[in-house]
Amino acid sequence: MSDDSPRDTAADDFQDPLENYEPKSYTDPVERALAEETVEAIQHQPFETISPDTTVSDAVRKLSGLHIACLLVEADGKLVGVFSDRDVLDKVALEYDTVKDRPVREVMTTQPVYVYVTDPAAAALSVMAVSGHRHVPILDLDDRLVGIASPQRVTAFLQRHLGAA
Repeated sequence: MSDDSPRDTAADDFQDPLENYEPKSYTDPVERALAEETVEAIQHQPFETISPDTTVSDAVRKLSGLHIACLLVEADGKLVGVFSDRDVLDKVALEYDTVKDRPVREVMTTQPVYVYVTDPAAAALSVMAVSGHRHVPILDLDDRLVGIASPQRVTAFLQRHLGAA
């Protein structure tokens, strides 16, 4: 019995472009880590959150008392802003008596740039370099806040891989 059905020559001629794919090889362990490890490999906890209704004075007191530079502002389980030492210097310091009893939502950085835990580690560095933010919120794939990348934490990540060179 012969098969007289027409053949799909296009399907027969198809060659998968990834069939002969050679994965990138790295000579530098830092380059490899930045490209292949995820943001999750950067220490991102502990971190501190506040509500957008927290008063500016309470937020400043929390920054100072914990000796940290950044608070993540969370409402209904979602990241809504960042309140950092930079916000204190730029928006609060000279107006402290006027704004101290106001909600932090009035002086926080809104719509912060963030990364996901599954992004390449280089994404956190890119946000720091391109957007100028020293602290980068980290979200899980359900958009829940899971941590923060800071300059010290990124430096520790890089140093771990520099030692492998």
